[in-house]
Amino acid sequence: MNLAELFRHETDLLVLKDGQTLFNQGESGDQMYVVMSGTVMIVINNKVVEAAEAGAIVGEMAMIDDGARSATVIAKTDSTLLPIDRKRFSFLVQQTPNFALHVMRVIADRLRRTDATL
Repeated sequence: MNLAELFRHETDLLVLKDGQTLFNQGESGDQMYVVMSGTVMIVINNKVVEAAEAGAIVGEMAMIDDGARSATVIAKTDSTLLPIDRKRFSFLVQQTPNFALHVMRVIADRLRRTDATL
């Protein structure tokens, strides 16, 4: 599922310049983001663990629990992102079951990759 394609008509986008931080590990969060263009780096304990490109999501764990951000996200290139708050996330989960499955797959994949590196 390419979320950049699903949300292609959205206009309320956040623009990050190359090197700009979206959020930091340890912060609280109440939004997730769809990368609409560009590339952002997911960094855990000062180590880049993933480069997320258009269609990817970041910050999705904030939609599941109230825990602190597990990673820092920094723009690797000029990027645009679509913020999704909890209310919209709940609506998307209810109205688009494939969206919910996609988010679960992303979380599972990232957990497996993190486990493999430990």
